[in-house]
Amino acid sequence: MADRIAIFDGHNDAVQSLAEFVPGGRDFLARSDNGHLDLPRAREGGLAGGLFALFARPPQPPKDDFTRTATGYEVRLADPLDPDFARHRIDAQLDALLRVIDRADDQIRQATTVADIEAGRRDGVFTMVLHLEGAEAIGPGLENLERLYVAGLRSLGPVWSRPNIFGTGVPFAYPRSPDIGPGLTAAGLDLVRACNRMGIMVDVSHLNERGFRDVAGVTNAPIVATHACAHAICPSTRNLTDRQLDAIRESHGVVRFNFSVCDVRPDGYLDADTSLETIVRHVAYLVERLGEDCVALGSDFDGAVMPRPIGDASKLPHLIGALLAHGFDDRVVRKLAMGNWLRVFRLTWQ
Repeated sequence: MADRIAIFDGHNDAVQSLAEFVPGGRDFLARSDNGHLDLPRAREGGLAGGLFALFARPPQPPKDDFTRTATGYEVRLADPLDPDFARHRIDAQLDALLRVIDRADDQIRQATTVADIEAGRRDGVFTMVLHLEGAEAIGPGLENLERLYVAGLRSLGPVWSRPNIFGTGVPFAYPRSPDIGPGLTAAGLDLVRACNRMGIMVDVSHLNERGFRDVAGVTNAPIVATHACAHAICPSTRNLTDRQLDAIRESHGVVRFNFSVCDVRPDGYLDADTSLETIVRHVAYLVERLGEDCVALGSDFDGAVMPRPIGDASKLPHLIGALLAHGFDDRVVRKLAMGNWLRVFRLTWQ
């Protein structure tokens, strides 16, 4: 039964590894043993599509930003990114992704509507939705938002884990509260309102708790976290407190469960030897707190360390099977795998 359930994934960073974007990168159309996601492995795992994140990494990786503490770890908040540099990188990634779609010979389509996703499912075609992780490339006048929307952008996180003109991201730390630092700026509030008007989903992943509250206070759309887990289970700053989960439930939003082991495991360890039982217990907590309509999957493939039993997209049936074995019935698992995504898209997109 597990292999008959189609999955729509809430977040991946596969764009960062595309051959069209980085020299020596992976061919998305060919099966690879590197990384987590390509089209053949997606098909093997029942992955019908997902949100593909455009994300501008800094020109040089940070140094000496990680500190091991007596109880966990802390990572210094990343430095702001130059908006012109970010715009150039995002444009290059968008171009790379469109070139992959162009040479896929209708094995892949870009989706901007629920009808596109449903048509792709009927036709056996993989669908990609554009997501922007960190809005540095948008600009203070939001002048680039319309252009990206026309190019297919349908989901946006105002910040990654670094400050920008829209707000302050949450630094990576364990065990810590996500209530760290200031929330959205005036420009950030304007960005949320503009996304609401245009039908772009606003993602609260990587926002600190004050920023989350600011989004909740201004948005007229469901609150969405594309890749996050429960702080009550794993108290990392990237995870959502019960108070935040309750706000998402009340907005009829959704939390897309993040497979990243340091956000799944109660001990916060960066350990791939994380059992399916650990994963399913965490999902079960989210379903108990949010209800069966407000939880989905947001893997963070190619952006995090995966639990070994999942490993890559081809092994997603292991997770589906574990959910069914835990006692979630077929109807609920289908909601978690795809249905809850489509429900929120219908409420958000125009």
